[in-house]
Amino acid sequence: MTSERVTLERRIAARPETVFSFFTDRDKWLSWMGKDGEFTFEPGAAYRTTVTGENVAEGRFLEIDPPKRLVFTWGWADGGMPVPPGSTTVEITLEPIAEGTLLRLVHRGLTSPEARAAHKDGWTHYMERLAVRAEGGDPGPDNWM
Repeated sequence: MTSERVTLERRIAARPETVFSFFTDRDKWLSWMGKDGEFTFEPGAAYRTTVTGENVAEGRFLEIDPPKRLVFTWGWADGGMPVPPGSTTVEITLEPIAEGTLLRLVHRGLTSPEARAAHKDGWTHYMERLAVRAEGGDPGPDNWM
């Protein structure tokens, strides 16, 4: 159902290969989102990451197609959000454009308006940090930590 999703787009002044690497390398991932995590970047493999404070996200990678597409499940093992681990799906697509990359994020399965609003705010915040990082900058400390 369309109303159960969040869709965001962000132009990033970096090649898709560069942007993609921030989704498939632990240290790069944690440079824009999260303070700790365990990742195995292959289809079917699990991840667990402390995003902020006591908020721990868990899921599995479903599809990894460098440098254009990544799909993983998402949910919260710890924290206040009523979205169980692996209960939703995040699809990242990277399209080469003249300025670099068009990143499109579609987060499906967010059944409540509160979950959609919170995840839209969260992904907007972290996509900005990712863009700064992928463009070679330093987003600084995450003020959500």
